[in-house]
Amino acid sequence: MPPAVGKPVKVLFVCVGNACRSQMAEALARHFASDVIIPASAGMMALGEVPEQTRQVLAARGVEMDGQYSKPLRSEVKEWADVIVNMTGVPGTSAFSDQPHKVEDWDVSDPFGKDAGLYEITCDEIESRVGDLARRLRQVRAAKKKA
Repeated sequence: MPPAVGKPVKVLFVCVGNACRSQMAEALARHFASDVIIPASAGMMALGEVPEQTRQVLAARGVEMDGQYSKPLRSEVKEWADVIVNMTGVPGTSAFSDQPHKVEDWDVSDPFGKDAGLYEITCDEIESRVGDLARRLRQVRAAKKKA
C-alpha cells in the first residue's frame, strides 16, 4: 500500500447512497484505526442524509459520527485516496475503471430501509473488515520499518 513509513493511508469508503455502509466504515475506521487510516466516504448517488438507524448502531458501540454527512463521489476525492473501498455491489474494475489499482471490493449487504437487526449485522461485518484492513496496513508499516 502506497504511503511512506508511519503515514496513515487515505481510504475512501464508497457505497451507493453514502447513508449506511460507507458512513459506518468511515466512522469505524476513524474510531479504531486512526493510526493507519485517514477515512472519508462518498456515494455513487448520495442520498443526502444519514438514517437515524446508522447513527444509532454506531452510537451503541461508542462510535461517534461527528461531522459526517451524505455526499456524492467527486473526482478530487477519488484522486485524494490511496485506497478506494468499494461497497456499491458493482465490481470495482467497472465502477472505478479510471483507477482500478486503488480499489478493494467489499461485498456487504445494504441495510437501507431494513430493520435494526440488519443494521447490526452490517455494522458487525464492516467493523470486522475495517479491523482486517487496519491489521494489514499495520503489517505493511511494520515491514517497511524493518526494511
